[in-house]
Amino acid sequence: MMLNSLGHRALAALLAAGILAACSHNPPAYQQPVRTYKKQPAQAAVANTQLAIEYMKLGQLANARDCIERALKQNASNPDVQSTAGLVYERMNEMGKAERAYEAAARLSKNDPRIANSYAGFLCRTGKVVAGEKMFNEVARNPLYQTPAVALVNAGVCVRSTGNLVDADRYFTHALAIQPNMPEALLQQGNVAFDRGDAGQARDIVQRYLAVNPATPEILWLGFRAQRKLGDPVAAAVYARRVQAEFPNSEQAQNMRIGVDR
Repeated sequence: MMLNSLGHRALAALLAAGILAACSHNPPAYQQPVRTYKKQPAQAAVANTQLAIEYMKLGQLANARDCIERALKQNASNPDVQSTAGLVYERMNEMGKAERAYEAAARLSKNDPRIANSYAGFLCRTGKVVAGEKMFNEVARNPLYQTPAVALVNAGVCVRSTGNLVDADRYFTHALAIQPNMPEALLQQGNVAFDRGDAGQARDIVQRYLAVNPATPEILWLGFRAQRKLGDPVAAAVYARRVQAEFPNSEQAQNMRIGVDR
């Protein structure tokens, strides 16, 4: 079973998170790309890369492109600059430039699992699932990578995008063996259970998730659908009310209002 559009957006968001988390302060109004003193191009490139990340988070892709292209001119040998350039170009649908930037980042970083994780995400998002899955496994085994469960979840999301529910579930189970209450692993495993027709297991996973993690619209949406499929409209209504009350602006709440239930 192929993922629906919600699943593809979740995949993209998940696989990009490792880059976007690099800078979390509030961005200023538009700033011109940082010019460089002759002796400090490397520092200016870092500053411009951070600005590019901030503008991406705001959806200001033209500004992000201005900053990252300045950074590339200042220090194209920095793998973080190249990796961020890959993400900017990907967001702008300039896939050839994106691929070249991700490849350059991987080549320059050598054994940096952060960069490999980002490149693997790009491979999965562009249909190169076998290569992406292989790279995620390498990241998970890399002793320098401190969160192997994240790479395993990423691998599971990658293979699930092709409808491979068996291997996806295996990855999520492995991730949960390392980090038993990991929210994304539980959510993804619940979705796999629902996709293969086991609404009872999906319901149980939702209950396990909510016992140890804060609610999200995605997990409540899964609970709503599982209970409906199990023929329990009262329990389904509880989840529906929580989505509307706690996350009224979410995509899931909007789907409920227009009668979409998948």
